[in-house]
Amino acid sequence: MTASDDPRLAAIRNLAGVLDGRSLDTLLAESAAGLEEQQRTLASELSYGLCRWYYQLHAIVAARLRKPLRARDRDVELLMLLGAYQLMHTRVPPHAAVSTAVELTRRLDKGWASKLVNGILRGLQRDLDNPDAALHAQLREQPQLRFAQPEWFVRAIQKAWPEHATVILAALQERAPMTLRLNTRRLTRSDYLAQLAEAGIAAQTLSEVPGALVLEQPLAVTRVPGFLQGLVSVQDAGAQLAAQLLDVREGQSILDACAAPGGKTGHVLELADALELVALDVDAERLERVQENLERIGRTARLEVGDAASPPAEWVRKGFDRILVDAPCSATGVMRRHPDIRLLRRRSDIDRLARRQAEILNGLWPCLRPGGRLLYATCSLLPQENEQQVEQFLQRCPDARSIELPKNWGHARAVGRQTLPGELTMDGFYYALLEKRNG
Repeated sequence: MTASDDPRLAAIRNLAGVLDGRSLDTLLAESAAGLEEQQRTLASELSYGLCRWYYQLHAIVAARLRKPLRARDRDVELLMLLGAYQLMHTRVPPHAAVSTAVELTRRLDKGWASKLVNGILRGLQRDLDNPDAALHAQLREQPQLRFAQPEWFVRAIQKAWPEHATVILAALQERAPMTLRLNTRRLTRSDYLAQLAEAGIAAQTLSEVPGALVLEQPLAVTRVPGFLQGLVSVQDAGAQLAAQLLDVREGQSILDACAAPGGKTGHVLELADALELVALDVDAERLERVQENLERIGRTARLEVGDAASPPAEWVRKGFDRILVDAPCSATGVMRRHPDIRLLRRRSDIDRLARRQAEILNGLWPCLRPGGRLLYATCSLLPQENEQQVEQFLQRCPDARSIELPKNWGHARAVGRQTLPGELTMDGFYYALLEKRNG
């Protein structure tokens, strides 16, 4: 096996790419080209794990280095993080984790580092085996180390959710379940559960989300009964609340702003017939994903490339009955699925995103007909993007009023409700439903 097709080196390169500001999904797609299926699976597992635990692994390894490595030797440092990840968070035998890391220094043409890598990882293993080692106390007492999060985010969660902070931070380290959305207008839940059982696939239902089926074990979508035929889609149960809350009626005109990749778009279209739906997104390439998703489920919409903050005057004159604003946000509520978010997101991003969200709300509100409803949604856990954003909007717009949401899921906020990662299997989503007053 050469360096170019080694899944471990692919994982290191992927982590380096994320640290340079690229998304893990993009990097995984690129690295998959030179790998066989089993290798791709391992490269993906290691890449996700390194991103999920980076802040913990980096702190532990850095503390054991006598001096920082040179910038050109970043690959050696990342290799030690890989070894530490396998020692701390996988079932790989310790001797195999260490020896593999040492061997990879040679494949990187950096044999000089083999002694360093061996010493750092063997020292870590001794501490892991020693319950009295200081490392264990640090992992217990330092939240940013224990939960592998940047300090600014830990403090933000502790401030926003003082009673739930530890549970939230722990949940964000877990792997999210695979959840299906069943088109219940084409097939009953009981009939589909029977199909799953016949295929040997175990799933649980959620009374709060009628179309949601949470699989006991994730599997390739091609093995999911009815997926290719559009009977089911893959969508988190928390995300499925959006279309449910929008209260879609037959014949309505609907704007799905910031629509890509189209999961919520498709769900809305499955709920009623004769809908006139416009799917808007600023990114033309991402709109192609919307089209692909709609074709699979046999639904159509008018796709428009444009800025939600600056809608065409025609939309203001005509008006929509329903508007879904799936606002661009920090995505802190979906870190279980996208662990690279913790590396890509910066504290300064929150103010920038909040300004963008306000611009979109201001731009789209005139497009809503009197008596119509706008659902504001984010996958953020931070109040500045959620209830504070909506409170400020309500102060600016006297013709807007908040509609109370069902109380059988999530947590009540000053305005709207919030799901938290792990509760009812869901990711972290915020929803607020606003109605435009008549007259």
